Amino acid sequence: MNLPDWIDLLQWPAMALSLLAAWLVASNRKGRRNWGFWVFLASNVAWTLWGLHDGAWALIVLQVALAALNVRGVRKTETDSGADAGAAAGKSASAARPDPAVGRG
Repeated sequence: MNLPDWIDLLQWPAMALSLLAAWLVASNRKGRRNWGFWVFLASNVAWTLWGLHDGAWALIVLQVALAALNVRGVRKTETDSGADAGAAAGKSASAARPDPAVGRG
């Protein structure tokens, strides 16, 4: 199998990576969501390589834009751990406080 044949087959793992990444990003678990953005980045690279070989310039531009969004997602997921802890503490503290409007008639 020569290089062009191999590159033609790259669209299938790229598609599989995209589907796996979408499944991971939709997870309720922060760690899985973070992995999803990294898998999306791998799919962006695979699609870009395939697009270069095929001359699919719109696909390449799309993958570069999506890669930028995925980098943003990685950063937000990694930095949200402190915000999540603070939000959880705020919710538990407000739940413990009685509502001043309750009991007024």
